[in-house]
Amino acid sequence: MGHRIIRRHHRPRDRRSGGPVLTVIVLIAAAEGLRGHLTRWMIEVAAGVFVGNPSARVREKLWTVLSDRIHDGQLVMIEPAKNEQGWSIRTAGRDRWYPVDFDGLMLCARERR
Repeated sequence: MGHRIIRRHHRPRDRRSGGPVLTVIVLIAAAEGLRGHLTRWMIEVAAGVFVGNPSARVREKLWTVLSDRIHDGQLVMIEPAKNEQGWSIRTAGRDRWYPVDFDGLMLCARERR
């Protein structure tokens, strides 16, 4: 007779899939130090793409550090939110896409040159 393992999750869950609500951060043309800083909290799944489940407090601190130090690079953070899509987006840096609310649906736009 085998033992049954019961796992209790303390992180928020996605109401539709039942899976964890994750945070994704993308760094483009960023200093290596920023990537190293992120590896303390998240996993780098591809060059400059980080996935994890930090608390809201840690997310805010990460955003402050990253957005202050991104300079000429680009920064994108996709995080859990209480809206229809279940997530929101923030961007920082030069030559970036901007989040735009289109009747409750979050889209991204780029400034014309």
